[in-house]
Amino acid sequence: MSLKPLSLRTLAIVMIPGILAVLFDTTIVAIALRTLARELSSPLSTIQWVTTGYLLALGMVIPITGWLLRRVGGKRAWMLAMTLFLLGSIGSAFAWSAASLIGFRVLQGAGGGLMLPVMQTLAVQAVGERGLGKATATIALPAVLGPVLGPVLGGLIVDSISWRWIFWVNVPLCLFSLVMAWRMLPDDRRDEESAHLDLVGLALVSPGIAALLYGLSEVGTHEGFGHPSVVVPIVVGVVLVAAFAVRALRSRTEPLVDLRLFRHSTFTASTVLLFFSGFVLYGAMLVMPLYFQQVRGHDALAAGLLLAPQGLGSLLSRSVAGVLSDKYGPRWFVFGGLVIVALSTVPFALADAGTSEWLLAGALVVRGFGLGGVVIPLIAGAYQGLDRADAPHASILTRTAQQIGGAFGGAVLAVVLARTSAASGPVSAFETTFWWTIAFTAVAVLIAVFLPTRPREAEAPVAGSEPVAVAVGGDLPEKPEGH
Repeated sequence: MSLKPLSLRTLAIVMIPGILAVLFDTTIVAIALRTLARELSSPLSTIQWVTTGYLLALGMVIPITGWLLRRVGGKRAWMLAMTLFLLGSIGSAFAWSAASLIGFRVLQGAGGGLMLPVMQTLAVQAVGERGLGKATATIALPAVLGPVLGPVLGGLIVDSISWRWIFWVNVPLCLFSLVMAWRMLPDDRRDEESAHLDLVGLALVSPGIAALLYGLSEVGTHEGFGHPSVVVPIVVGVVLVAAFAVRALRSRTEPLVDLRLFRHSTFTASTVLLFFSGFVLYGAMLVMPLYFQQVRGHDALAAGLLLAPQGLGSLLSRSVAGVLSDKYGPRWFVFGGLVIVALSTVPFALADAGTSEWLLAGALVVRGFGLGGVVIPLIAGAYQGLDRADAPHASILTRTAQQIGGAFGGAVLAVVLARTSAASGPVSAFETTFWWTIAFTAVAVLIAVFLPTRPREAEAPVAGSEPVAVAVGGDLPEKPEGH
């Protein structure tokens, strides 16, 4: 049967609304935790699991993406993920207790964790290798808008309407994405009923990732890495992931996640830098709203609005970074973007309560511009030189690196902020914390020199030189009619 070509425009129409729902939800709920604790008559320590449970579920399901794509195809995988997220959203809106809300949030997280790598895989398989930057710029749009608009939307909902609308706002986005997927995505299911699911690998890596994320999430609560609630899950997570790595590298069959991709120096450098980008982006996004609230005296909504210029900067660089990295390779764009991010964070490290907010807004625009020049070429660079069948594995590894990098960054900066604040006050604490962010960005700058300067000359694209309807098993689909 001939397959209809799958274009980036189609993917954008179908998937960006769904991904926006996931990223909005991640940031919106964080603002509403105190309201949820009050409305559901539950301690804040319990309500924190509304966020923690969601993030753990999101991280745990990422490793099965490759198997799911082989088993049911891209269209069904996306619709399954979208349905899980939709049901979790509706359930959360109707939640009658803290326990029920946490349960529905776990269901949401399972859907969201599948959506992100599925979209990434389908996008890079729909373009030739020289179009990876353009593909990445398309799929990065929700990641740019989510952290910026989420806090603003969350503040408006919490202040003006019921907390239940935090979850109802997802429903039209999910329904739209489901209908468009049903109408526009090709039926790409391949006869892979026997697609092998590595159950032993799954039993090692998914709990391992969850344990790591949980341990890192507890760092801020206990103000350090030495508490048993932090040490034990992190050690367990490292042991499980290490055991999975040994097994995967020795496996003669296709493992759940193919770690042999780390033999490619470009993929390794890109993935390590994506870990640091998670630190630089998500760690700093934890600190900056607190800075505007605790040092500048703004409420949560105003803090969200004050962070909007960073999103504007990212939007400005998004398309340029994608097109130019396709043409010239990722090294100097990532290198330059990281330098820009480091320099534009310096005003925050030097600021005090009297520093002009116009100056800080300008710094945020520049910082966002630099971030756009980092993340997009990095994700595109991670797929350079890989075969089509490697794309799902690359998506799993890059998403996991960003997820753990963000959790690690948030944990380290939370400890630095808490300990410095106790010793020298909030203004000095934020200055020190921003210097830590700059230091980690500087480490990433050094790693960036290992990225390639130019794309490969050979036309051996991840998805073939034609737009294709994502067949993930490794064999090329039939050419579309008329070719």
